[in-house]
Amino acid sequence: MKPLAVYVHIPFCFLKCHYCDFNAYGGRSALEPLYFDALLADLDSWRDLLGERRVVSVYFGGGTPGDTPPASLAAILDAVRALAGDWDPDVEVGLEANPATMPDGYLPALVRAGFSRVSFGVQSFDPSDLQFLDRVHSPEAAAAAVLAARCAGFEHVNVDLMYGLPGQTLASWRATVERAASLPIDHVSCYALTVEEGTRLARWVTAGLVRLPEADSTADQYELAAELLAERGFAQYELSNWARPGGISRHNLCYWTDGEYLGVGAGAHGYVGGVRYETIAHPRAYIAALLSSRGAGAMSGRPAVARGERPGVRTALLDWVTLRLRLVEGFGEQEFAARFGRTFAECFGPAVEELRAAGVLDATGGRVRLTERGRLLHSEAVARLAAALD
Repeated sequence: MKPLAVYVHIPFCFLKCHYCDFNAYGGRSALEPLYFDALLADLDSWRDLLGERRVVSVYFGGGTPGDTPPASLAAILDAVRALAGDWDPDVEVGLEANPATMPDGYLPALVRAGFSRVSFGVQSFDPSDLQFLDRVHSPEAAAAAVLAARCAGFEHVNVDLMYGLPGQTLASWRATVERAASLPIDHVSCYALTVEEGTRLARWVTAGLVRLPEADSTADQYELAAELLAERGFAQYELSNWARPGGISRHNLCYWTDGEYLGVGAGAHGYVGGVRYETIAHPRAYIAALLSSRGAGAMSGRPAVARGERPGVRTALLDWVTLRLRLVEGFGEQEFAARFGRTFAECFGPAVEELRAAGVLDATGGRVRLTERGRLLHSEAVARLAAALD
């Protein structure tokens, strides 16, 4: 059976962060019981697809699914397991969690339900950074959450860290990375603060209330993280992700290698049968579409789907290259030619040599990958390749 990853979106969280542009809603909602009924109906609408696939990973994102009662998460996981044609023996089941909002007994209950990976939104071990980010946990609470997850029996523990923050220094960033690496984790994700349109942070920056660091400073922080994590046994395998042996995220690897993934929940995205789709974003409208007879959906028999499209040749090619160049290993020239019927150089012409000459792209030994310098310039490299297709 073909492999399939499953993404489940839980849009509710304790407090929506000022920099977040995800489909998330702060505060607990009276809609939650109905929302989980709708999720089960959403999954059932994909019964035909799930029955023909081997599920290799299930990931609960949000929002903060780690604020959801374990019984609700277990019910969704049980439904996926029941509908799947096959359940991979090494299936990865993960979720995002807030270090400060899990009651006693929560993590062991998740392990009993079948969860194996947890990702904590730590962001920083510096109190000033946490205050700026409106995080409700302390550095000590974050460390305690990691230890509790290991004691509960989680096989894989990730921490998310953020750099490029106002007032964050190279020294304070070093301390954060070193503190994270000293914990019993096997995965670290490092993300630069990004100003997304429509967020409170964007309004503050526009009004001059928040001043972001210079690009060179942010690049220095990225390079320092790569150096420190490598020294502590974490191998970088993607632009923003490092893992100790055996700790690579199987679910995220599906995204970057053009694998199929089913997305359920309000505002979820999916990619199945060559079609990329997204579901109805607002929880109330999502619930109405699934729990009433009025929902039709943009795909036959899928009432939660708001829109879907089959990418054209150019879009599919650029999507594939964009994602594969996020991986440190890049991709094989033969793999590219077999998929698209032309060599990489034939597709992108002089742009390939320009990027090689600039020290951004390495196209030797039958593989195409970004150089260490190129990892800082992924967006620029992809834009140059896209221009070569026009």
